[in-house]
Amino acid sequence: MSRLLVFALVALFAVPAYALDDKKAEDQKTFYAVGQVMARQLGVFELAPDELDQVMKGLQDGIAGKTPNFDVEPYKAKIQQLAMARRNAQGEKLAAKSKEFVEKAAKEKGAEKTPSGLIYKSLKEGTGANPAATDKVKVNYRGTLVDGKEFDSSYAAGRPAEFGLNQVIKCWTEGVQKMKIGGKAQLICPPDLAYGERGSGQIPANATLVFEVELLEIIK
Repeated sequence: MSRLLVFALVALFAVPAYALDDKKAEDQKTFYAVGQVMARQLGVFELAPDELDQVMKGLQDGIAGKTPNFDVEPYKAKIQQLAMARRNAQGEKLAAKSKEFVEKAAKEKGAEKTPSGLIYKSLKEGTGANPAATDKVKVNYRGTLVDGKEFDSSYAAGRPAEFGLNQVIKCWTEGVQKMKIGGKAQLICPPDLAYGERGSGQIPANATLVFEVELLEIIK
């Protein structure tokens, strides 16, 4: 046996068992995260248990390489139609909650309702300059519907987001300009300052959105 091979085997068996366990645990977390990402993408459908069963069956058959017993191609358009119908239904259910939520939020201590309808509440004051509407910023954020359902999060993504304030929804353009670096704020965005009647992804039509935003950096 060559000396090089001996060294390689020694190195392999010298790896502590806990290190291997740690790698397995990290792999498991990664695969779990895959499931979480898929769940976010499917969230718009608000799947009933029997519907979820069919989704899981399709996923398992697809991974196993099984040929479906019907032509899936025509159903791709139906997926989009179903997503839109479910999103609109969610919007209708949230409409009443939104009105009550906004009225209550506007009365909270420290809340400011601007002429546009944005409700801004500072959660932590920052320092320095405010960003301009044309600036690029780095932020951490979490977005939810008024029922508390999370639809987007830089924390879940594991990294801050960067974007120009003139490239986002009106609520963000206005609200983030009121912040300073290191500050954290809650932005409550009525539909006309967010995605309006069209909705977006997991966001239903005419949805009021709630964001917690932390301004990390202004990138000129």
